[in-house]
Amino acid sequence: MPANKIDKILKPVERFMHNESTAGILLLFSALAAILLANSPWSAAYHHLWEYEIAIRVAHYEISNSLHHWINDGLMAMFFFVVGLELKREMIAGELSDLKKAALPLVAALGGMIFPALIYVLFNPTGAENNGWGIPMATDIAFALGIISLLGKRVPLSLKIFLTALAIADDLGAVLVIAFFYTSHISMVSLAIGVGFIALLLTANAIGIRSTLFYGILGIGGVWLAFLMSGVHATIAGVIAALAIPARTKIDEQKFVQSLEVKLREFHAIPPNDVTLLEPDQYQVIEKIYRLTKAAGTPLQRLESQLHPCVAFLIMPLFALANAGVELNTDIFSSIFNNTVSLGVLLGLFVGKFLGVVIFTWAMIKFKIAVLPNGMNWNHLFGVGFLAGVGFTMSLFITTLAFDDSQLITDAKIGIFLASIISGSMGYFVLKKASATPRPLEL
Repeated sequence: MPANKIDKILKPVERFMHNESTAGILLLFSALAAILLANSPWSAAYHHLWEYEIAIRVAHYEISNSLHHWINDGLMAMFFFVVGLELKREMIAGELSDLKKAALPLVAALGGMIFPALIYVLFNPTGAENNGWGIPMATDIAFALGIISLLGKRVPLSLKIFLTALAIADDLGAVLVIAFFYTSHISMVSLAIGVGFIALLLTANAIGIRSTLFYGILGIGGVWLAFLMSGVHATIAGVIAALAIPARTKIDEQKFVQSLEVKLREFHAIPPNDVTLLEPDQYQVIEKIYRLTKAAGTPLQRLESQLHPCVAFLIMPLFALANAGVELNTDIFSSIFNNTVSLGVLLGLFVGKFLGVVIFTWAMIKFKIAVLPNGMNWNHLFGVGFLAGVGFTMSLFITTLAFDDSQLITDAKIGIFLASIISGSMGYFVLKKASATPRPLEL
C-alpha cells in the first residue's frame, strides 16, 4: 500500500509539471526573483555568485569559466538540443512536415523577425548599440503557450498549433542568426573536429545505433566541446547534435501490436504465485515487453520526453535567475525614451512582432497562397501577433551575445521585460475577447 500513498503525493506534482502554463509561470517567478535579488540588500552577493569560477580539468587540459558562462554556454546547449529535437519532430511528422500547411506560420515567423530587426536598427543605426538588432527577433514559446493555456478552451486548438509552429520556426531563425552573426573568431581545427563528431553521429544513425547514451557522450563530449573551443557558439552544437538523433522505429505499429498480444498471452498463461514477487518466467516476459516497447518508440521522442522536464523546470528557470537581475531606479520609465537600445528592443518586440506577423499573414491570405486555419479568426491572429512579442528567454540569451558593455546589457533587458509584459498582457486580453465566429478580412 505504500505505493498508493506515494502515488497520491506524486500525481498532483505530475499534473502540475505537465500543465502547459507551469513552465511559463516558473520562468516568470524566476525572473521576478532575479529582479528582487538584484534590487535587494543582497545585490552584491547575487551578482558575485554568478562570477564564481568552475573548471573542468582532464590531464593537462583545462576549461575554466564563470558559473554564469557555464549556464549560458553549457546548460543552454541542452535547451537548444531540445529545440533541435522539436524542430526535427515537427519537420518529420508535425506542423512543419507539410510545406503547404507550414507555409503560413513560417512566413508569419519571417515577418516577425524582419520587422523587429528593422525597427531596432532604425533607432540604433550605428555603433556598438547596432549589434543588438537580433534581440527583438525571437519569441519565448514557453511564456507564449503558458499565456494561451490560461485561457483554456476559449481559444481553438488550431490557434495553439499555429503559435507553436510560428514559435518553433522563430527559434530556428534565432539559431541561424546566432550561428552566422553572433559567432566569435573561429578555430578551424576545433571546428573540423566538431564536424568529424557530427559525421560520426550521422553514420551511427544510418547504421542503426539507437543508444541515447552513445549519442549523449559523442554529442556532449565531442560536438559540444569542440564547438565551445572553436569560437562558434556552443549552443549551435545542441541543435546540430539533435538533428542526428534517430527518429525511426525498429518495428512498425502493426508488428508491435501483434507481438505485444503474443507476449501478453504468454504472461497470462504463467500461473501466478500469489506473492509480491513475480515468477521468473513472468519477469522474463515483462523484460521482452519492455524491449519490444523500446523498439516501437524512437530515440528522438524518448529523449525529448526525458529532457523536457529538466529544461523546463531547471535549466530555463536557472537561466532566468542568472540573467534577469536588473537594478531598477526611479527614472527607469522616463529614461527609456532617451535610451535607443531599450526603445529599439521595446518597440521591436511589441510593435515589430505584431506588424510582421499580421502583415505577412495578411499578404499570404490576400494573394490566396494560404488560408487561416480552421477555427481561427482575425482577432485570434491579432492576439497571436501580440503574444509573439513575448521574447523573454531567447531575447535575453541573444543580449548576452550581442553586448559586452554592462550598461547596454541592462538597457536591453529593460526593453525585453517591458515589451514582454505589455505584449503578453495585450495578447491575453485580445484572445480573451476574440469572437468564436470567424470574421472576414476587411481590406
